[in-house]
Amino acid sequence: MLRRLDLRGAGTDLRGRLPRPQQAADEPVAAVKAILADVRARGDDAVRDLTERFDGVRPGDLRVPPADIEAALAGLDPELRRALEAAAAGIRHFHEQQVVGDHRYQRDGIEVVGRKVPVDRAGCYVPGGRAIYPSTVLMTAIPALVAGVPEVVLCVPPDRSGSVPAATLAAAAIAGVHEVYAIGGAQAVGAMAYGTASVPPVDVIVGPGNVYVAIAKREVAGLVGVPSSFPGPSEVVVVVDETAPADLAAVDVILQAEHGPGGLAWLISWSEAALDAVCDEIGAQVAVAPRRADIESTFAEGGYAVLCDSPEQALAVANTIAPEHLELITEDPKALVPLVRHAGAVFCGPWSPASVGDYVAGPSHVLPTDGSARFGSALTVADFQKDVHVVTLTREALEHVAPTVAAIATAEGLAAHADSVARRVGREA
Repeated sequence: MLRRLDLRGAGTDLRGRLPRPQQAADEPVAAVKAILADVRARGDDAVRDLTERFDGVRPGDLRVPPADIEAALAGLDPELRRALEAAAAGIRHFHEQQVVGDHRYQRDGIEVVGRKVPVDRAGCYVPGGRAIYPSTVLMTAIPALVAGVPEVVLCVPPDRSGSVPAATLAAAAIAGVHEVYAIGGAQAVGAMAYGTASVPPVDVIVGPGNVYVAIAKREVAGLVGVPSSFPGPSEVVVVVDETAPADLAAVDVILQAEHGPGGLAWLISWSEAALDAVCDEIGAQVAVAPRRADIESTFAEGGYAVLCDSPEQALAVANTIAPEHLELITEDPKALVPLVRHAGAVFCGPWSPASVGDYVAGPSHVLPTDGSARFGSALTVADFQKDVHVVTLTREALEHVAPTVAAIATAEGLAAHADSVARRVGREA
């Protein structure tokens, strides 16, 4: 089920020694560039053609009518509505703790006020196809709204009837999304980045998706804001010792794999007995899993069981992978946390499955994948804000710093820079 890797004796420098799926081969990059170019050139017509090609339905109006969103919320199963509202409240409260006010700095007559200014319009992408993700609506839109973004829009692929799933629309209503568009794939990213007759352009695009969506966001980065991490196919690394309940560790290896192919599902231990027990349990659970085909397709490309020398080597493996989700199901998981350098989110102990992070813990479940946890982070309020610095000097302060400015400007050959302070020094008020 999981391919075995025995890394005992290999040390902790594992760069270039661990297998990874190839996420961005030339073929999908070229395909994404063609899609984006088409959307940029032909706008709505391209979006409709591409939706018909990839989703099997040709849409009329691309925007979902507000009445449909309200009806979806009104008709939602009461238990699911309560669950989504509870999740939304927790996500909102967590992200409210990230809000930072103006920062004021003063030195010798120089005053700098750092302001956090939200973007005007944020685009949230929510996947579809293999499953529906109302949780992702909450995890993308709520941080944007908490950041103060005045217009938050959502793109989600339509189903074969041309509709957006009711649970997704209801989540949009609960979150407070302003506009919903029945557009998926790289064409949705293109529509939000370039704008069309139906879809005004946005300033930031966030949200997970398949490799085509992730590559599309990389391609439009610079024209619009795109967080530095790569939120693509889902990943999990589960680290266990002999104290880990085999059935719980097994289901946690499986839970991210059921999203489908392209991701990673790794099990790591320095106990061969623990590794064997969890692998046996994985086989038993996958055999009866409703999403068996998706799980097996993930395992076929990105599923590994790794035997290590020690906890230190196990965490070295995890850091090299830099996974989206890292679970530490060991006797003392908090003792291992200082060894973690690269992971999107860390879950400690047998009572903290990654699924809790997917829905209710509070932080956004939009996390770095494809090794981008080496430099990227979870989606936060800061991804929807800009730092604007407001600088004010007194006359005396300018006279004090003018020689410094002039010296550096002259060295750089920028005469007007030097002149801009020289003209002010000694000038009559």
